[in-house]
Amino acid sequence: MEFVSGGITAPKGFWAGGVRAGIKPNAQKEDLALIYSEAPCAAAAVYTQNRVQGAPIAVTKRNLANGRAQAVIVNSGNANTCNPDGEEKAQRMCGIAAEQLGIPAEDVIVASTGVIGQKLPMEPIEGAAAALKASLSRTGSGLAARAIMTTDTVPKEAAAQVTLGGRTVTVGGIAKGCGMIHPNMATMLCFLATDCAIAPELLQTAVRRAADETFNMISVDGDTSTNDTFAVLANGLAGNPVIAGEDEDFAAFTQALTQVARALAKKMAGDGEGATKLLICRVTGAKDTADARKAAKAVICSSLVKAAMFGEDANCGRVLCAVGYSGAQVDVGKIDVAYESANGEIAVCRDGCGLAFDEELAARVLHAQEITVAVTLHDGDGAAEAYGCDLTYDYVKINGDYRT
Repeated sequence: MEFVSGGITAPKGFWAGGVRAGIKPNAQKEDLALIYSEAPCAAAAVYTQNRVQGAPIAVTKRNLANGRAQAVIVNSGNANTCNPDGEEKAQRMCGIAAEQLGIPAEDVIVASTGVIGQKLPMEPIEGAAAALKASLSRTGSGLAARAIMTTDTVPKEAAAQVTLGGRTVTVGGIAKGCGMIHPNMATMLCFLATDCAIAPELLQTAVRRAADETFNMISVDGDTSTNDTFAVLANGLAGNPVIAGEDEDFAAFTQALTQVARALAKKMAGDGEGATKLLICRVTGAKDTADARKAAKAVICSSLVKAAMFGEDANCGRVLCAVGYSGAQVDVGKIDVAYESANGEIAVCRDGCGLAFDEELAARVLHAQEITVAVTLHDGDGAAEAYGCDLTYDYVKINGDYRT
């Protein structure tokens, strides 16, 4: 597998675009995105586990009941959540896309992101429909990625290729997410496209496995959003033999899907609201994968660890504390902790006890923009990674006036 450029339009037959419809008053950015496949697709998705869910999720679930879709329409600036007319408007968004593309409205995935509890204005979306279709192109991934952003500071795209059955299969995608990011099926919007030929039920299995390893392992602030959707379209235009069972091709495809999802998950974590650093917690030596995931999540969710990383303080006690309350079965007398970055690495704990270390080296290691907290448990073969960011003054500022 190798990473390539092109984002969600890297696979064969996928088009994307975006326009500024004016959904959020005075916003000077694109806020309406469209993704389209030249051929009908197998489709699969997973969603937020928050019991308060955006209206688009209910509509998308119904539309994907048959495992098929051909387009995605997304707006930013308004979540279309907790509104009495939310589902009606989400269905209308599907209809707008369908009318422009000449496909059934039931073959459209719909998603929204932004402020909760405010009615979604349909006039801007209706008025921008023709321009939205005209914006579609085979190189429009970046435009669509920008149109789904809210407090994101950069668009998020990734793509990779793998050989299956002698044919080159491409997976590409876009994502958004900076705040309300916490593991519980991932908390964000992410759309992946692939030209792989795969049965819908196998695609759903691959999507769930990819989510568990990537989007379910990120956290920015501990708040699970209401609108999270991770959806994948597969149009089969690569020409590979259809994947209909859990064979070697399925394993290779799932790995490629997971790696693209992981790249996007890391970009989301590193672009958390107010963040200055991407934090990776790598846990090895756990009793099993489940325990490794628990420990890694606890570390990157810890407000004290996040604050320490912002202050570039190599405090091992906060990491040990998080592992201790994570629910993972660990022998605290065998835990090792080290910090790693492009600037070097430094061990700060061995056998559950803090070590004397060079403070100047520690400061250099933690001054990098990407820091790995390496936790070794010496209890088994379980391993996992979780992704987060530091906690800064700007996080409070952004969320203090998010709506106003």
